[in-house]
Amino acid sequence: MTAPGTGRGIAGLPAPAGPPEHAGFPGQAADDAARRAPGTFRILHVSTGNVCRSPITERLTRHALADRLGDPATGGLVVESAGTWGHEGAPMETHAETVLADFGADPSGFVGRELLDDHVIRADLVLTATRDHRAQVISMGHSAGLRTFTLKEFTRLVRAIDPATLPDPDGADGVVERARALVRAAAALRGWLLAPSVEADEVYDPYGAPLPFFRSVGGEIQQALDPVVTALTGVPAARL
Repeated sequence: MTAPGTGRGIAGLPAPAGPPEHAGFPGQAADDAARRAPGTFRILHVSTGNVCRSPITERLTRHALADRLGDPATGGLVVESAGTWGHEGAPMETHAETVLADFGADPSGFVGRELLDDHVIRADLVLTATRDHRAQVISMGHSAGLRTFTLKEFTRLVRAIDPATLPDPDGADGVVERARALVRAAAALRGWLLAPSVEADEVYDPYGAPLPFFRSVGGEIQQALDPVVTALTGVPAARL
């Protein structure tokens, strides 16, 4: 199932060749990097309409970070989402709200937004629902290639990274520098750890589907996020 064309936006192995970087005028990459606040690490989740997958992923990420860190904002982590055909100003789908409630996450106050250049420029990590979304983000330029992954792709790469090689989240540089190092390490591994199948890196669109399918998608997202948040924070999830 695919969403309609409407949507939302947001406020040592040698390294293999990565996806294409910004092809614009010289200095654009440096200008874009300068617009990313040094004490902040922004995670941007991207799907199509920004009413199903990316809202679920955004709020589950926030919930998981709060579980690990208490208040993620104190560590400089900001989580947002947007849609390539985003329903500007729209609420998330009712079934998506139900899925978030199932996980104890807060769906309130969500407002859909369309993906804009500035969102990509400010993001330190872009996680997309599908490979097509990833390609669309990278095609916008702004040196996005080395910091844009599908969610499941990033999970696969993160699992291969030794946490001992990352900065201590309790050290002087904190969680932000650990997160930046994680993205660099994942980008370096991308060409060496390929997906076992085309479908392996996709989170399929539940738009218009019944609640059980939404719950299935929510479970996939939660499962993919757990090792990512653990790697970002250095804190594993509490197990009952």
